[in-house]
Amino acid sequence: MSKVTPTWRTRWAGRSISLRLLLAVLVMIGVALPLAGMLLSHHYRNAATESFDERLEATLNVIIAGVSVDPLSEQLRYDRALGDPLFDQVFSGWYWQITDQQTHTITSRSLWDQRLPVIDNEEVSARSLPGPRGQSLRTVERDIYLAPLEAPLHISVAARDDELKADIREFQRLLWLGLVSLGALLLGVLGLQVRWGLAPLRRMQANLKDVEQGRAAEMTTDLPNELATLAASMNAVLARDQRLIERGRHTAGNLAHALKTPLSVMRLLVHQLPDAHRAAWEAELTRMDSAVRHHLARASAAGDGGRFAPISLHDTLSPLLNGLGRLAQRRTLTLHQIWENHPRVHLDAQDIQELIGNVLDNALRWASHEVTFRVWVVDQTLWLSVSDDGPGMTQQESQEALERGKRLDEQRSQSGLGLAIVADLVTLYHGQMRLQRAEAGGLEVTVELPVVAHG
Repeated sequence: MSKVTPTWRTRWAGRSISLRLLLAVLVMIGVALPLAGMLLSHHYRNAATESFDERLEATLNVIIAGVSVDPLSEQLRYDRALGDPLFDQVFSGWYWQITDQQTHTITSRSLWDQRLPVIDNEEVSARSLPGPRGQSLRTVERDIYLAPLEAPLHISVAARDDELKADIREFQRLLWLGLVSLGALLLGVLGLQVRWGLAPLRRMQANLKDVEQGRAAEMTTDLPNELATLAASMNAVLARDQRLIERGRHTAGNLAHALKTPLSVMRLLVHQLPDAHRAAWEAELTRMDSAVRHHLARASAAGDGGRFAPISLHDTLSPLLNGLGRLAQRRTLTLHQIWENHPRVHLDAQDIQELIGNVLDNALRWASHEVTFRVWVVDQTLWLSVSDDGPGMTQQESQEALERGKRLDEQRSQSGLGLAIVADLVTLYHGQMRLQRAEAGGLEVTVELPVVAHG
């Protein structure tokens, strides 16, 4: 079967709420702040350029007011001082020019032998152009008519725009530095806000984990209103499930007691039957008793250890092991215990006693001299093994015994009902069980349960 590639919707659906909110903030900051920066930079550049042009235009108006024509020689004259010594310094970067592009031209001393490019325009216009010695100039210019000249005069005022460009660059540098700082500040503040806002959800998650692992009986409702209602609903579901489990276990126990007496009476009555019919009745009663015990044991099992508070495995099994040890002595058997670890596990005490009790009871029934019970832990998984030196099972019998849907007691009657109950309990706790030949020659039952408590 080919592996299905998850879509982006599937992958995105599993992302945390915190990540979603932070990504939304990043998108907002990544779009809004650069857009705002570009708009501010554009408006500042226009405003600074317009202010510079207004200064040049004011100088242009002063020059226009001071230019005249000698009526006799028809030569241009300009005798008014502008009050700025830069117009008198050669190539200072501040220039003015009056010309009709033919015979009449006068310029500021700063322009020396250079001339400014001319564009005919009756209205005031501003533009950038190259100047003397590669200077970058900003020019404001216009055409005027001055009697008695027939051709229009083109008047230009130019100044180096280095300082203007430097001012714009400095503003942009400070602007982007400020926007980056603002973005970092907003991201930090919004990150704290997200963390603070989702703190009740994290607290609820931790509380739910405590309930799952048995450290708490129910969800706390000390939460914001929206989550408190959800926690209360979850508590109602947990309480109902617990009542159903307890009711089922009590019903199983009551049913066991209710069936015990009739079966005992029927066994007594069987002895009054003729010998020809007694064996068949006893066999059917035995099958009935085994089936009842099997299904009652499964119905009374708690299963799924994730929601049980951790218990000490050694303390829980010690009374059972001590009792079975005395039973082994009466049968002239030796029960060895090997505890490589003393873990705390998420198990129901009755379930683990039922599981180990049935495996050891089966081993003690068929052992010749000794039975070994071993406990060890790998990561968070509990491993249990019980081995004996009895007749054991062949590999084929072991495989058939563990096949889905087959009862162990049907595959190997001498294994008893206990292993069937064990198999059901292991399944309920999401574990695995393996049957194999022990080193001593008998049967070794190995159980793996993912129930070891953290820490």
